[in-house]
Amino acid sequence: MKIYLLSALVSFGLSFLFCLGLIPILRRFKAGQNILVYVKEHKGKSGTPTMGGLAFIAAAVIAAAIFIHRVQNNALRTPILCLAVGVSYMAIGLLDDYLKMAHHQNLGLRAWQKILYQGAVAFFCGIYCYRAGLTNLYLPFLNRMLKLGWIVIPWVVFLFLATVNAVNLTDGLDGLAAGSSIPFFIAIGILILQQKGQAGMSLISFCLSGALLAYLVFNSPPASVFMGDTGSLALGGFAAALTAFTGNGLYLAVVGACFVLSVISVIIQVIYYKVTRGKRVFLMAPIHHHFQQKGYSETKISYVYFLITLLLGLVCILTA
Repeated sequence: MKIYLLSALVSFGLSFLFCLGLIPILRRFKAGQNILVYVKEHKGKSGTPTMGGLAFIAAAVIAAAIFIHRVQNNALRTPILCLAVGVSYMAIGLLDDYLKMAHHQNLGLRAWQKILYQGAVAFFCGIYCYRAGLTNLYLPFLNRMLKLGWIVIPWVVFLFLATVNAVNLTDGLDGLAAGSSIPFFIAIGILILQQKGQAGMSLISFCLSGALLAYLVFNSPPASVFMGDTGSLALGGFAAALTAFTGNGLYLAVVGACFVLSVISVIIQVIYYKVTRGKRVFLMAPIHHHFQQKGYSETKISYVYFLITLLLGLVCILTA
């Protein structure tokens, strides 16, 4: 367990240093966030440096690369692929953030372009799971698992697309996505350790938690940097890869219930708006904006999301 803690500490230190170095560079190049005009509470955030995901993702990947051989001597193909998948999602997020900055608007890549890229990577991961025999699916609270066979391919595609966009939607308030992801990755890391056999994947999860904790120092309200799609798409990619490759896709939905809530609230809002021709269920979607419109502070909303994720993670760990 010392190696996991040490890797998280190294990841924390690297992330803190990278954030310190990156923020002035982002300011120098005016890599600021373009704020949506209909979110009144966020007007003062316009111009806040974005692409902060570069710092904590780089820190987590470097720390994992340093320590992964200490916990897993062979069969490193899956952990290495997991790192590559996370970085690939970071790359598409980075391109999206760059285009937003270059065009001085909140639109970078088109939605279909991002979905096409995400789907292609997810399909490759599904094929890998099938060919590598990673077709188990653990059933939360039942201490049982299913063998998916070839069905693992569409399942992994769905898991990736849903997770990546869920985390992306949750990244709407200072500290919200990072604060929710820290207990999420800790819980997933412990679950993987309990299941045994994929220590490298567990180490990646702890490295992500350590890196995010340092990033949260700079992202807590009022944030001095945003992760951007660079960070949120990468986090979603890592979450999906870690759970898909270890058979914990359903645990993702339980521990990451706050991420799921973001997606569901948007779907409900859009459907209800179209059916009723203009009426809304929530004051604003995703639902964290609804709570903000109701007068709750960003700090309180982020804390509640953190607490819910932590409690759900503990329940899953204790019942696994």
